[in-house]
Amino acid sequence: MSGPVLAIELAEAVPRVAIQRLRKFLLSASARFEEKRVGEYDLNIHVESLGIADVGDVDGSRPVLVSLMGPGIGDEAMFDAEHADEVDQEPLIGFTPTHAVDVIAFCNRPVDHLVTALLTAAVMDVIGGVANAELREDQIPIVAGLPGIVATRTDPWPAAYGSAEFLRAWAQQPGFRLLK
Repeated sequence: MSGPVLAIELAEAVPRVAIQRLRKFLLSASARFEEKRVGEYDLNIHVESLGIADVGDVDGSRPVLVSLMGPGIGDEAMFDAEHADEVDQEPLIGFTPTHAVDVIAFCNRPVDHLVTALLTAAVMDVIGGVANAELREDQIPIVAGLPGIVATRTDPWPAAYGSAEFLRAWAQQPGFRLLK
């Protein structure tokens, strides 16, 4: 069963030194680490490395894929496909994305939603960018007042754009859940 996904929108290619720092962080935070290519990592992330103490009745390491994409790195066709139906993001976030990072959980338990949000925030701490989170209609008022929010939109579908601080604040909200 697939789990939640968050995207980090980037204004430019990630420098190699930042990719090396990201690799080092992910390696240290993972029970299993497979580098499929430069910028794509198949992981079992230790939830405690993200500050998650309560995992319920699931394993303390969760399967996740972190994938950098765009011209010159990763799957450029996937980047183009994911951004083909996006609205013009420049008025919302101040730039038109040229690259992105997807953080994809392979499971869909409540802890996997937390892992996705907090791992995305940790990745943003290393490489920057703006999180792009699709929302349910009822989540718009919840996220609108959170710190680190850059913009929200309702058309053609609800979404919020924000910083790592935004993701961490949202993850603390009662009943937090990402849209798959």
